[in-house]
Amino acid sequence: MLTWQTERLQELAVEENGYVVTVRPELVVEIAYDGLQKSSRYPAGVTLRFARVVRYREDKRPEEADTVETLLSAHPGVKP
Repeated sequence: MLTWQTERLQELAVEENGYVVTVRPELVVEIAYDGLQKSSRYPAGVTLRFARVVRYREDKRPEEADTVETLLSAHPGVKP
């Protein structure tokens, strides 16, 4: 799966600056995580604790994916 994931994300890449690769929003990924915490490192102001890829959702379109706002509303105690 890692080989496929790397190849697919490289196909979707629109910008690279060393550490960050920006991709076109065309791939929906289901992520499992153990918690959410405030973080100054990421633009959204939060990070997922122990995040891991569960599967790629070919049955979902990008506009059907949850947003950061949806995630934050599910965790009302965490404010960025």
